[in-house]
Amino acid sequence: MNGKILNFGEILLRICPDLSQDWVGAGALPFFVGGAELNVASALATWGLPSAYLSAMPQNDITLGILEHLKGRKVDLDHMLLQGNRLGLYYLPKGKDVKHAGVIYDRADSAFANLSRSDMDWPSIFKGVSWFHFSAICPAISQEMADICLDAVKEAKRQNIFVSLDLNYRSKLWKYGKQPIEVMPDLAVYSDLIMGNVWAAQQMLGTSLVPELKEVKESYARGVLEEQAKKTSLELVSRFEKCKFVANTFRFDYLEKGIQYFTTLFGEEQLLISEEYRAEEILDKVGSGDCFMAGLIYGLYQEIGMRDTLEFATAAAFDKLFIASDATESSVAGIQKRIKR
Repeated sequence: MNGKILNFGEILLRICPDLSQDWVGAGALPFFVGGAELNVASALATWGLPSAYLSAMPQNDITLGILEHLKGRKVDLDHMLLQGNRLGLYYLPKGKDVKHAGVIYDRADSAFANLSRSDMDWPSIFKGVSWFHFSAICPAISQEMADICLDAVKEAKRQNIFVSLDLNYRSKLWKYGKQPIEVMPDLAVYSDLIMGNVWAAQQMLGTSLVPELKEVKESYARGVLEEQAKKTSLELVSRFEKCKFVANTFRFDYLEKGIQYFTTLFGEEQLLISEEYRAEEILDKVGSGDCFMAGLIYGLYQEIGMRDTLEFATAAAFDKLFIASDATESSVAGIQKRIKR
């Protein structure tokens, strides 16, 4: 491939109050610019690929500063829509006793959430594009956004553009009367690469799940996970004719053992399983899955082979766990040093 890789999604500010301290009295809140698709776009630009990003944000001094920062990271923003009244935010507390606190969203009525189908001239937007990436976070926002995504992937098919879909599931966003299973299959029909995990695929695309994996546990037998990955992959490529590749991530957080991480990639009628990575402590979980997605795009775009693609993507995702930001800052060379041989 030699065209642009266009990433479409909502640009967000992540705000991180530290609950172990008097963050109110300190008068300071760490923040990061992110959003799942922007994290992918930033990684690809850092790794030297022609990465573009499309979102919507209001035009003011704050957002112009964000735009300049992203341009400095070599992200193509030619189609960024400067309109609307606010930028979406989300809060992710850190510090003591926040394991189950979860994300707090403040993104209703954002510039991106208020986009309409008439705002999007997909035939023009796709000029010079050979890869289109989006995630399930977009159609979770509203029916209008789901329709925008469907318009996009249909036009991508007409122009023979490769489409990748990340099955990010955000239960707090699906609030407009539709369940993911009612929306996502229509989008998966147009996807060449579907990435997520076996539980997200079951919930969003209706794939089957073995009984052992229907129960929430701290750990599962490795063989069961690998067999499920193969089963899910075969179901998806059989059901969705355009789907050529299926990738799954497996990350488990053990209180005593730390992090266990491995992934799979199905394509060309075979399932590949990555090396396994472990760590006792990490710095930041946010963006690891996005970095894995970016690694898959990096390898498949350059046709370096499925095995090398999988190992690069897995090492990139694991490496991201030790970076305190939404997007990776590691170079290709730095990630390659992390790859287990």
